[in-house]
Amino acid sequence: MLDTNVIFDWLVFRNPGCAPLVAALEGGRLQWIATIAMRDELAHVLSRGVASAYSPNREQIEATWSRLARLVEPPLPTLVPRLRCTDTDDQKFIDLALHQARWLISRDRAVLKLGKRAAALGVTFTTPERWVDPGA
Repeated sequence: MLDTNVIFDWLVFRNPGCAPLVAALEGGRLQWIATIAMRDELAHVLSRGVASAYSPNREQIEATWSRLARLVEPPLPTLVPRLRCTDTDDQKFIDLALHQARWLISRDRAVLKLGKRAAALGVTFTTPERWVDPGA
């Protein structure tokens, strides 16, 4: 699972630290799950002009999303062990990760500080650089 910061790193800032992650996505070794709310958040951040100096290609970002992200329904709150994030905008990523992901790849400090508690629930919260491709 990818949060908005990582998507920006990959598709807008072209951060080379995302290369193993991108290779795993493109090669089908990693599945990117997301919800409509996550797609809407990305569109909202792009529309605010964040990173406009990098001239993000919205069509390319949307095409990549459509090609690689698998839309799923958000989990019902009663089915997810709750880890509360101090940034409420990130709660949707945490809930979905705990419900049906092995990893949540993020740069957000509020998310990453929940890493130890998430690991106890079977999910790894990590950065793109620290993520290890199990198929490589």
